Amino acid sequence: MSRIVVSGYYGSKNAGDEAMLAAMIEVLSELDPKLHITVISADPEDTRQRHGVEAIPWLSVGAIWSAVRKADLLISGGGSLLQNVTSGRSLYYYLSVILLARMAGTPVMLYAQGIGPVCGGFARWLMTAISRRVARITVRDYGSLEELRSLNITQPPSEVTADPVLAIHPVDRGIGRAILTKYKAAGAKPVVGISVREWRGWSGYKKAIAAAADEIAREFEARVIFLPMQYPEDVEIARKIAAQAEETMIVLDEEYTTSELLSIVGNLDLLISIRLHGLIFAGVMGVPMVGISYDPKIDRFLDSIDEKPAADLKTATVGNIMAAVREKWANRKNEAEQREGRLAELRRLAARNAELALELIERM
Repeated sequence: MSRIVVSGYYGSKNAGDEAMLAAMIEVLSELDPKLHITVISADPEDTRQRHGVEAIPWLSVGAIWSAVRKADLLISGGGSLLQNVTSGRSLYYYLSVILLARMAGTPVMLYAQGIGPVCGGFARWLMTAISRRVARITVRDYGSLEELRSLNITQPPSEVTADPVLAIHPVDRGIGRAILTKYKAAGAKPVVGISVREWRGWSGYKKAIAAAADEIAREFEARVIFLPMQYPEDVEIARKIAAQAEETMIVLDEEYTTSELLSIVGNLDLLISIRLHGLIFAGVMGVPMVGISYDPKIDRFLDSIDEKPAADLKTATVGNIMAAVREKWANRKNEAEQREGRLAELRRLAARNAELALELIERM
């Protein structure tokens, strides 16, 4: 029986990261039903219950050392782990886990990583020095590949795949319909979802989103709901934005599983999202999307499906958000069909991450 340890931003109630882990476990287990998976987690009990795998505390060096010594492979990923823009310390943490595995003689795969930006001379030097010691690198977009090249990381060879969540199977819409019914958001009226996040205390984009939500409710006679991808933080900012709106807004204020969130998204007529995995959930469920960027990963994902963000958080206005919404609304009936070919290719590439990981174990 092969053993894999997974290192990432797990156990922190971030829906996108939990979806990545769920997708990775799903695809890896389909390929090797006997595979033993241990996850390094901020909340091991939650990870055990949510995903049905072994989990160890993210700050227990002893537990991590013991796990990686027994493992056939450490997977670092997916997600934007190797960057120091959203957090100055997380880069060093994830690099230290990689280094610990290499000290134990365990091979490491950077798995569908979103690389960079990495700022600062020491951080860039350390990133290069440790990344050159891994056995395989896959990245989720071409921007990440360019970042590796800028760091002069040419060995091992890197391959562009796709975000692991894109390999997850679409879910039944009934669960989401029941949740929306509970919040009186189901029925004949169209439903538009908005996924937001806090960013550096900025207020301009919040006012723009509140004003756009009002226009959507009036112009399309739609129900507007806010859905949390990071619980409970996203609920708090959603309430603040909803309070600025003149029309009635619905804030989903509970924590949801990956399947529940996918199902909710599947019931929407359109999703506006600052969160990357909100956009990816829309892609999985065939729902039209409008992205607002706060990080290169948003632009990179949208570029991979031949789309662009409506704006970034600095430039977001009711005008540019509504221009993108109107364009999507006019074409929403054909959206899924037009995008299906590209998303099918991305699903294949997302599954390839797991194939390459198991291939690496077989070679070692």
